[in-house]
Amino acid sequence: MFALTPVVRALLVINVLVFFVTNENIIQQFGLHSFLSDEFNPIQLLTHMFLHGGLSHIFSNMIGLAVFGPMLERYWGPKRFTFFYFFCGFGAALLFSGVNYFEIRDVYEAVRDYRANPTPDAFLAFIDNQAPSLYDRIITLVEQFQRNPGDPTTQEYTLKLVNRIYADQVNEPMVGASGAIFGVIMGFGLLFPNTELFLLFLPIPIKAKYLVIFYGAYEVYSGVYRAQADNVAHFAHIGGMLFAFILIKYWGSQRKTFY
Repeated sequence: MFALTPVVRALLVINVLVFFVTNENIIQQFGLHSFLSDEFNPIQLLTHMFLHGGLSHIFSNMIGLAVFGPMLERYWGPKRFTFFYFFCGFGAALLFSGVNYFEIRDVYEAVRDYRANPTPDAFLAFIDNQAPSLYDRIITLVEQFQRNPGDPTTQEYTLKLVNRIYADQVNEPMVGASGAIFGVIMGFGLLFPNTELFLLFLPIPIKAKYLVIFYGAYEVYSGVYRAQADNVAHFAHIGGMLFAFILIKYWGSQRKTFY
């Protein structure tokens, strides 16, 4: 079905094999954690690219690699394609981690402010800003706290809940090859912009350059407006595309190659 090239085939095999041996402990140890987490390890900048959170996650990534990767590998050769793939993956991880750092720091500051002033209004404001999806589940606690704001037991419980919300966010790992794959898609769009593609959900041909523009615009929109409900690392996708663009433009500006 796909005319796979050596590096693309190797990446597919490694990702699939790792997927079948992955468990929660492996994800926690080798998924990419926040720089603010005690569980962060620099090796996670590499290892997270070979972990996936589910069948649909790995399927979509590997389809993207199989469709767009071979032409880039034939164009550049195995060494340059391999460098490009991991460069985009690292770039995606760095941008995601940078954005995540500021987001988690904001949560930490909100936690610190609540610890200093554990009132019902402050608790409600924290939940509204940092964990709105929890509101329906803790409405009874909110009402109880509002009726009796001086109750030390209720205050202590809300403090533990706020701390747990922070811990859950700072220790939530990011996994997947999506950043590298979006870099591959960007590379394909830049090098073969007028190649016509047929998408499963759109039975008409679309040029690669328009597909890249659509993906890029969607990811920027989703990242800026914090589409957290879909559990997708949009800034990792943006990072992969951005670093692909930078590297290809840099290579294009060089008269000599070293690969």
